[in-house]
Amino acid sequence: MTTRRKFLAGAAAAPAALATPALASGTIKWRMQTYAGPALAEHVVKPAIDMFNQIAGDRMQIELFYADQLVPTGELFQAMQRGTIDAVQSDDDSMASPTEVTVFGGYFPFASRYSLDVPVLFNKYGLNEIWDEEYSKVGVKHISAGAWDPCHFATKDPIRSLADLKGKRVFTFPTAGRFLSQFGVVPVTLPWEDIEVAVQTGELDGIAWSGITEDYTVGWADVTNYFLTNNISGAWAGSFFANQGSWEGLPEDLQTLFRVCCDQSHYYRQWWYWGGEADLRVNGPKMELTSIPDAEWAQVEEAAFKFWDEVAAESPTKARVVEIIKKYNADMQKAGRPYRYG
Repeated sequence: MTTRRKFLAGAAAAPAALATPALASGTIKWRMQTYAGPALAEHVVKPAIDMFNQIAGDRMQIELFYADQLVPTGELFQAMQRGTIDAVQSDDDSMASPTEVTVFGGYFPFASRYSLDVPVLFNKYGLNEIWDEEYSKVGVKHISAGAWDPCHFATKDPIRSLADLKGKRVFTFPTAGRFLSQFGVVPVTLPWEDIEVAVQTGELDGIAWSGITEDYTVGWADVTNYFLTNNISGAWAGSFFANQGSWEGLPEDLQTLFRVCCDQSHYYRQWWYWGGEADLRVNGPKMELTSIPDAEWAQVEEAAFKFWDEVAAESPTKARVVEIIKKYNADMQKAGRPYRYG
């Protein structure tokens, strides 16, 4: 027989008894958006998230969204900060991060020559600590930075001199556009998914957003005719980020698993881009290669070093980052081949 006393005691105990098993057995669900459209995301993020979901099983699942699906790329940071999105894969520049390091995300001119430069700058030369400091101030966890492809021009008309850049309407990153404008380039900002049509209709003359691997992967090689072998950066710098509360809500082993899958993504891109860039230059049938002579291109490199100093003068944090980039590149130059040639 159930007495009133037993019933009340059972009712009082129920919430405490049920709460722990419900939390333990309930699947943690995250929403994550990448800067990349579907074709590109198949390589730069989806394999890693698929791997995470497979290993985490019913403990946690991440739903992946592509460029502009939930929010425009320029609003990614705000959405993540609010918790509308739990995690983001992007560069700081594209997602309009309000931090002092935003200008260095994406393509900071000539900061890197090769894709391995980026993880070394972050993991060995101290950029990780600066990024962690900056994002901790704004309620976001910076999880892991890695390298993507170099920044080349893909254009409808050939580029064989700096003069050929003048007046060209080009889709590029904010910082790259700011730098390239001194050479007459007209930076244009459009949603990622509109770029191919914009080139076809003449709204854009070209793209300075990627290497040749992406040009082929996302369809830009179908609407441009020429690929300029000179680049303004040897590797894009991007990261995985998470809402601070979402990150702190994960058990330590799931945090570790997410980091491991981020590292797997970085590794995948290292060989996918490095091999793809060479293979498509040699064997790709869609784009003719052009080059600006080294002596003339040296003007662009010289301008980049002046640009570094301009950025360094903007704040103490930016000065710290520029100092690290300068030291790193000086070390690589002194190390000689294969770290730097010439």
